[in-house]
Amino acid sequence: MKLIDHSRVTAKMTPRIYLNIIFKRIFLLATLFSLLVLGILLYRIVTQGVHYFDWQFLNSLPSRKAEDAGVYTALNGTIWLMFVVAPISLFLGVGTAIYLEEYAMKNRLTAFIQINISNLAGVPSIVFGLLGLTVFVRALALGTSVLAAGLTMSLLILPVIIVASQEAIRSVPKELREASFGMGATKWQTIVRVVMPAAIPGILTGVILALSRAIGETAPLVVLGLPLFLPFLPNSVLDTFTVLPMQIYNWTGRPQAEFQELAAAGIMVLLILLIGMNSIAVLIRNKFQKKF
Repeated sequence: MKLIDHSRVTAKMTPRIYLNIIFKRIFLLATLFSLLVLGILLYRIVTQGVHYFDWQFLNSLPSRKAEDAGVYTALNGTIWLMFVVAPISLFLGVGTAIYLEEYAMKNRLTAFIQINISNLAGVPSIVFGLLGLTVFVRALALGTSVLAAGLTMSLLILPVIIVASQEAIRSVPKELREASFGMGATKWQTIVRVVMPAAIPGILTGVILALSRAIGETAPLVVLGLPLFLPFLPNSVLDTFTVLPMQIYNWTGRPQAEFQELAAAGIMVLLILLIGMNSIAVLIRNKFQKKF
C-alpha cells in the first residue's frame, strides 16, 4: 500500500492557497471601490438635490425659473411611455421566446436568428434611436409622439426580454412537459398550464429589469428629437411628450447652479423609480420562484 507524502502535498497546495487569498482580496478591493464610487455619487446627488425634492417639485410644470420648475410633465411622460413599451415588448418578447423554445425546429435558420437576437442585445442604444427616427418618426410620420418613442424603446429592450424569457422557459424541467403529455394534454395546454406558470417568475424579472433600462435611456430619445422643454401633458399616444432623462439632460446643460441642483433632484426621482422597479423584480423572484 502506497503511503501519501503529506509534506509534498502540502508544498503543492501552498501556492494555490496563497493565490486564492490574493485573488479573494483583489475581488474584495474591487467591490469596495465600486461601492465607494457609488456612495460618493449618491451622496453628491442627494446633497445637491434634497433642497428641491418636495411635493411642489413633483407637482410643478417646467419653468425657466429654477424656483418654479418641476418634473410633473416629465414624470407623466415617463409613465405614458411605459404604458406603451410594457405591453408591446412583453407580448412580442415572450411570444418570440415561446416560439423559439417550443415550436421552432432546431436548424441553421433558428440558430442564425438566435445569434442575431443575442447580438442585438449588445447593440448601442443610439443605433435603435436612428432606426426609430428613420422608421417611426419619418417613414410612418408619427413625429415625436409617445407611440414613436414607445415603439423605439420596445425594439431596444426586446432582445433582452427574449433572451431572459428563453432562459426562464429553458429552465423548466423536461419531466414536467413529459408528465403533461402523458396525461393527454396538447402542446398548447402544456405550455399555458405547465411551462408558463413555472417560467413566469424569471420572465417577469427579465421584463421589469428591461423596462428599468428603458426608463433610464436618453440617447434614443435625443435622436428622435423629443423636446427638452414641454409645459403641457400628452392627451394621447400621438401627442408630443418628454421624459425624466430628457428633463435632467436639459437642466444639466444650464450654467446656473440652481438648475444643476434641479437636475440632481430629478435624478433622485429617476433613481426612486428604478430602485422600486428592481425591488419588485427581486420580490417576484423570491416569492414565486419554485425549486424543481
